[in-house]
Amino acid sequence: MTAAPLSWLGIIRLGLVQTALGAIVVLTTSALNRVMVVEYALPATLPGVLVGLHYAVQMLRPCMGHGSDVGGRRTPWIVGGLAVLCAGAVLAALATGMMAGPLLPAILLAVLAFLLVGAGVGAAGTALLVLLAARVAPARKPAAASLVWIMMIAGFVLTTAVAGRQLDPYSPERLLGVTAAVCTLAFLLGSLAVAGIEGRVAASAAPMPAATPFRVALAQVWGEPEARHFTLFVFVAMLAYSAQDLVLEPFAGSVFGMTLGETTRLSSLQHGGVLVGMVAIAIIGHLAGGRLEVLRALVLGGCGCAALLLVALAGAGAAAGGIPLRAAYFALGVANGVFAAAAIAAMMQVVGRGAPGREGVRMGLFGAAQAVAFGLGGLTGTVLLDLGRLLTESELGGYATVFLGDAALFLAAAAMAWRIGRSGERGRRGFGPLAPAVH
Repeated sequence: MTAAPLSWLGIIRLGLVQTALGAIVVLTTSALNRVMVVEYALPATLPGVLVGLHYAVQMLRPCMGHGSDVGGRRTPWIVGGLAVLCAGAVLAALATGMMAGPLLPAILLAVLAFLLVGAGVGAAGTALLVLLAARVAPARKPAAASLVWIMMIAGFVLTTAVAGRQLDPYSPERLLGVTAAVCTLAFLLGSLAVAGIEGRVAASAAPMPAATPFRVALAQVWGEPEARHFTLFVFVAMLAYSAQDLVLEPFAGSVFGMTLGETTRLSSLQHGGVLVGMVAIAIIGHLAGGRLEVLRALVLGGCGCAALLLVALAGAGAAAGGIPLRAAYFALGVANGVFAAAAIAAMMQVVGRGAPGREGVRMGLFGAAQAVAFGLGGLTGTVLLDLGRLLTESELGGYATVFLGDAALFLAAAAMAWRIGRSGERGRRGFGPLAPAVH
């Protein structure tokens, strides 16, 4: 006997867990970064390395996913991950406040804190996505994927808006107090949202491969052509997605002479486009019944459009009269939102295609690939910018190099997306024998 698919209320409850995760993460990666660089005038490399540690430790996601597979339950990993994340965030705030004094003990504490942040995000995030994939009906998965991502962004927005006001005027005590308050509220929200949602039926029905060591389970999953290909696709696609983050706003300022306020509004417009793209996927994917071939086409379309827009931006500075920059940024956001939400929905379908009892390992592989890509994305974009400046001896040439390189990554992701879900098709329409049924 298996548990009934989640209702929309159940999906929203799991989305609230993602909101809680987003609220804590944005505080540790944004507010603390600003304090280190601005209030304490420390090198920007320091928070960069700390955030990198947060991404690096998420390479353990496959191991965490295996742990939830063995136990047959995801809820303890979600709640436990939230607790570890909260502990890491509070310690990170404490360490940041200590940086006004001797640096060495503060940095050592910060390293521990950000390792805990990464471990907490990895454990809770992996188990949450596996639970979502297992308990959401196939037809609802595109909408569910968009919804939980949007709710995570909502956590970003709400925390930065509310906590930002409470942090003024800055003091180490105020920073620690606000962080502790956010973590407490987020933990309560996430724990209450997930309580009882997995159910005894789901737990008893779950495979429990306790006798299988992690290395064997990982080798089995990596040996599945579809899982291996999708892992590589996620890495390339999310590398392309994140490589543009640190260059789009400076590009508008350097090449088009926009002020800080103007580029900030431009960035906001682009993120608004991302949300529009995700909402579009939720609607289109739901109307299409969550069919994998439709999601594949949407991923292809999103990657292709993003590549074309980046090529247009590469030539924008040299073009007579330029291009309508606001429209281009918004359209790029829409393309990013379409491909990202469709890819996540496809991931929720693909995670169940393979040997049973390995869903956590599979989702862990996908999550680790995404974390590594995000960690490298900003670095990739900035390296391409500096390399382009060096080779072309011009600011415009530097940005053109970034955009053309990123466009190439999107095209590579599109080529890889063409194969998503095709391993089971074998010349006939449908998903093949490993695919979940569509209702």
